[in-house]
Amino acid sequence: MKIIMLGAPGAGKGTQAKMIADKYSIPHISTGDIFRANIKNGTELGKKAKEYMDKGLLVPDELTVDLVIDRVAQDDCANGYVLDGFPRTIPQAESLDKALTERNEKIDYAINVEVPDENIINRMSGRRACLSCGATYHIVHIPTKVEGICDRCGAELVLRDDDKPETVKNRLDVYHDQTQPLIEYYSNKGALVEVDGTKEMSEVFADIVNILGA
Repeated sequence: MKIIMLGAPGAGKGTQAKMIADKYSIPHISTGDIFRANIKNGTELGKKAKEYMDKGLLVPDELTVDLVIDRVAQDDCANGYVLDGFPRTIPQAESLDKALTERNEKIDYAINVEVPDENIINRMSGRRACLSCGATYHIVHIPTKVEGICDRCGAELVLRDDDKPETVKNRLDVYHDQTQPLIEYYSNKGALVEVDGTKEMSEVFADIVNILGA
């Protein structure tokens, strides 16, 4: 079962991807993790990626696809995987399809977690992060025992720049421009399924399991 997670930043697709991976015993793969692992292990692909990242540049599509294909070719992906955060653009999707076709494989499901922009802005601007231990909270959904203080280590919590309303709106604009066309792309391939991401996390997951099968 080869799955791609789609959805705007803050739609909750990463959380659902982890839950899918756990239930079906398949790897949850994010491009960030792939980059870090290859750089840490000093692979040739990792060295190339690091050159771009050190300059603050985006890793080119061709290299990113090579890294992803290298990852999904590993033994733990024999029964499938969940790709989270890739592809982000039509050219990336086309490159991925081409590489998978050469392996006689294809994406089985592209799961779009659908959440209106307004909900996402409210959801993300309520996030609070502990820069000391990495714990994350939400002022409504996951509040701390003491307001503004991390339950785990007692440090002060912050609203990250990434989660500020104006930043979230900019990220959503980029998403609609670059990534939303993927919804039509996978729909045309008959792989797209959509779930209502405004529901409770457990309900969204139940809807996904209903689609994928127990």
